[in-house]
Amino acid sequence: MMFSASSQVIIMAPILPEIGEALNTPESLLGWLATSYTVLLAVMAIVIGPISDKVGRRRILLAGCSAMALVLYLHAVVSTFSSMLVVRALAGMAGGMLSGAAVSFVGDYFPYNRRGWANGWIMSGMAVGQILGIPIGKILASSFGFRWPFLMFAITMTFATLLVFFFVPQPDVSRDQSRLTIGSVAKKYWKLLDSRSVVVASASYFLMFLSIGIYVFYLPLWLESVVGISKTQTASLFLVGGLANVVAGPLAGRVSDVLGRKPLIVTSCVGMGLVMVATTYLITNIWYAYALFAMAMIMVALRMSPLQSLMTALVPESRRGMLMSLAISTGQLGMSLGTGVAGAVYTRYGYTSNTVIGAIAILAMAVLVYRMLPEPTGDMQPAVAATNS
Repeated sequence: MMFSASSQVIIMAPILPEIGEALNTPESLLGWLATSYTVLLAVMAIVIGPISDKVGRRRILLAGCSAMALVLYLHAVVSTFSSMLVVRALAGMAGGMLSGAAVSFVGDYFPYNRRGWANGWIMSGMAVGQILGIPIGKILASSFGFRWPFLMFAITMTFATLLVFFFVPQPDVSRDQSRLTIGSVAKKYWKLLDSRSVVVASASYFLMFLSIGIYVFYLPLWLESVVGISKTQTASLFLVGGLANVVAGPLAGRVSDVLGRKPLIVTSCVGMGLVMVATTYLITNIWYAYALFAMAMIMVALRMSPLQSLMTALVPESRRGMLMSLAISTGQLGMSLGTGVAGAVYTRYGYTSNTVIGAIAILAMAVLVYRMLPEPTGDMQPAVAATNS
């Protein structure tokens, strides 16, 4: 599931040139494809969070996988930029069903002192996407058209749906027993925001994804059009980054289980800021691009699973889905703003401006986490029992 869901998002960046050429779309508008995805993901995540707290994560994961598979198949009929915009928005809605529920499931199923390890392994699915899915998808897009990568991920997501149906249990945790109405959900979110740690965690997610959107979305386009790296080399760049991520992710999660989450999160933010600023000064050929992109993916791995693990312990299990959905929704709004800003500053000032703004955002996250986000010490109960209900 993680392989398919993450790959269909990441593939957008390296195949932007193919999409723009096939749909006769200028570079300045291509960022809206990511914006439509992230905005609808944010809206759906807010809606689905309380529902997952009530009906259980397994049902939401199953519905989200099914919806994502269907939408990915719809990419085959895209013929205009407008239709691509609509299909990416629908994919965002399916992604909103999956994002919060996947992390919340880890919080439901594993004790706090093993969630870093578990999240690290689950996030490695994203790294495998970079190792296999993105290079293959880039080659397919370059050879046969931009629709083919999405069809490939539609097939793997169909397989993921079957795996969830047959093998993923429903953790036996407390569920929200209250009646769900628009008013009651609004009150629950408002009450959730009374907690400073919840506000800080959501703001951290916003800054993290804002920096990613500004930095990553136009990176392949800059590498191909300015540095002169070929499309095949761009595909191999994601392979190298994925290898770095798949090694660092589980290790980072395990280390955070022992040393705590915050030291790794802050270190990764500072490291990522330095990588961003150095990008346009150091990358002059594919070998430097390999080294710097691998370092960027290591920084992402050091940050992601520790942050997600920390957040699962900030609220009771019956509100975990709401918290993760709120944070992810806020993060996607940051991504949406980031990709929108990325297109504007890239076309007007060049890619160096993207790297500087991205670095400022991720360093602001480091300050926020270091000064204001608590390090949970409780919630060390044994892993909960699971049922197939």
